[in-house]
Amino acid sequence: MATTHTWLLKPGYRLEIVKQLLASSSNIVIASCRKPDEATELKELEIKSPGRLHLVTLDILDGASIKASMEGENTAFEVDEDSFSRTLKSNVVGPALTAQAYLPYLEKGTKKTIVNISSALGSLAVIFDSRYAAYSASKAALNMLTQKQAKARKDIISISLDPGWVQTDMGGPNADIKPQVSVGGLLKVITTATPEKSGKYIRYTGEELAW
Repeated sequence: MATTHTWLLKPGYRLEIVKQLLASSSNIVIASCRKPDEATELKELEIKSPGRLHLVTLDILDGASIKASMEGENTAFEVDEDSFSRTLKSNVVGPALTAQAYLPYLEKGTKKTIVNISSALGSLAVIFDSRYAAYSASKAALNMLTQKQAKARKDIISISLDPGWVQTDMGGPNADIKPQVSVGGLLKVITTATPEKSGKYIRYTGEELAW
């Protein structure tokens, strides 16, 4: 029986994740996006990987909410109600409902893993400054969700992963690492994760982070 993972990812990682997963002929990949018909590169990969890549339509919320996940460098006293709500829905409610919806598929796997993509900005132990209050709060909440998932289902490995500061549309060109490096690290952490790692907060390098 195939190993099953559910990964809740930033859009910038989707293509690289799919490419690296398809490098192994043993993987069957279900890739979600809001408009599969317009996902040209994913569709090309689907054609080149018959039977191993399946594109499905999935919109956690909407495009505006995804964009809002890093909306403004707001402080704790500058958050906008609508923006804060969208950020929480995108980064916490969306992943919770997605994991819930895909639970029946996870239960059919031999190594059941839920991977929530968090951020170092969600660490209460490492608060860089007062900016990105809404985003940081949402990632801290996502980390708590990960722990609750781990407690609720001992048979599922649930982990929060920090992908690092990556050169994507969100991270910008001056970020520390390229997507290939981040994705390679994430996949290594995910594929080698053991039940003892469930409920943990881990950097793409494998380093465990403080909550």
